[in-house]
Amino acid sequence: MILSRSTMLLMALGMALAVAGCKSDAPAVQGLAETAKAHVVVAEQLQVAAVVRATGALHAHESATLSAQVMGRVTRVLVQAGDIVRAGQTLVVLDDATVRAGADQAEAAVKAAEQQQAAAQSQADLAASTLARYRQLEAQKSVSPQEMDEVARRAEAAALQAAAARAQVAAIRAQHAGASAMLSYTRIVAPFAGIITARMIDPGAMAAPGVPLLQVDSAGLLELQATVAESALASLHKGSKIAVTVDSLGADSLQGVVTEIVPAADAMTHSFQVKIALPASKQLRAGLSASAAIPAGVKQAVLAPRSAIVMRGSLACVYMLDVNGVAQLRYVTLGEVRGDKVEALSGLNGGDKIADAPGDRDLAGKRIEAQP
Repeated sequence: MILSRSTMLLMALGMALAVAGCKSDAPAVQGLAETAKAHVVVAEQLQVAAVVRATGALHAHESATLSAQVMGRVTRVLVQAGDIVRAGQTLVVLDDATVRAGADQAEAAVKAAEQQQAAAQSQADLAASTLARYRQLEAQKSVSPQEMDEVARRAEAAALQAAAARAQVAAIRAQHAGASAMLSYTRIVAPFAGIITARMIDPGAMAAPGVPLLQVDSAGLLELQATVAESALASLHKGSKIAVTVDSLGADSLQGVVTEIVPAADAMTHSFQVKIALPASKQLRAGLSASAAIPAGVKQAVLAPRSAIVMRGSLACVYMLDVNGVAQLRYVTLGEVRGDKVEALSGLNGGDKIADAPGDRDLAGKRIEAQP
């Protein structure tokens, strides 16, 4: 088909208008980006103190796992986990029938031996006094040498019998003390004032030496027992103040004080155990995992306000502004918390602009209008 000249002119004009329309639409679409107001902050690159993290768990100053010293059936358990106990308080009672019978028998043997000792001592005293009278008669030439020898031998034999009776009493008393000690072992008592942190036994169970029954921790302040690498030990000494972060309490740190550095290193890991006393807090519990920030010189780091961090599940993010001021969701790797700022190990550079305190708003793709 042959088109007329006027038709061809109209088609060319239409194509030109279409091209012009496409070019004019581009800035119009860009200008349609939704606008949101937010405070804008700038990530800073600063020289900060470098730290090495030493991990561990919280422990009471004193902790004891209680077990029986004799075998026996448990008749009563007088405490539950969480109970506060005083030093010397009875916690567990074992069946003491057999042990008590042995203690009673030993006590009766002591009484019998003491009576025998008294009789032997009486005979020894009588023989000694008789010997003294015969010595007087011997001086007066009133007794024969044979009679004198017989009286002296009887006095000597009586003294030996009295000594043997005393030794027997001492031996039986020792047996009684042992039986009494065995009887006391049927009562498991608190070694110090504290709190029951674990109960591993119930009435009716059989207790045996070495089998744990209860766990008791001393009352008072807790301490972090952390494993510190040999390279970081040089910056620590007794009395050093160390920032401690308890995992279950979030990013906020507590200030602890080094109370002890175990002098012997672990032969396998070449690490040392360091004990760090923590301040009193109702939120702290023995067994919680924690870490200590050990000073290790200085380094360059990128810092961002903690309020600018947005969590997406377990991932940390920020809304970073591009050259057009449009927010883009950027994933970051976080490091040390430093007051109201946090270290960004990756994902941010010094000078990057980010939206602060976005809250629950989704700012991705929105043009940010900075506000004071």
